[in-house]
Amino acid sequence: MRKAIVYVHNIRAGVLTEISSTEYYFEYDNNYKGDLVSLTMPISQKRYSYNSFPPFFDGLLPEGSMLEGLLKNTNINPYDYFSQLLAVGGNLVGAVTIKLEG
Repeated sequence: MRKAIVYVHNIRAGVLTEISSTEYYFEYDNNYKGDLVSLTMPISQKRYSYNSFPPFFDGLLPEGSMLEGLLKNTNINPYDYFSQLLAVGGNLVGAVTIKLEG
């Protein structure tokens, strides 16, 4: 199991957890009252479960030549989306950043 801390505008919003390659969940922190991580994930529902890599986080992953460069320079498996997200999570476009727990 791997966990990543999700921040919005540098404020901790919650945790993305990978149980397996087919089981993920995102959970807002109980005391979080900032902006939404995504319009598809309102704060009114604290926990979101997924049977594949969550669509919002998938949309943050690099594509094309940027993905090829990432995979070449890090030796990350092309199907390990969680590792890809952690590799680029500190340098994403927009308000969301992602860091490995710990």
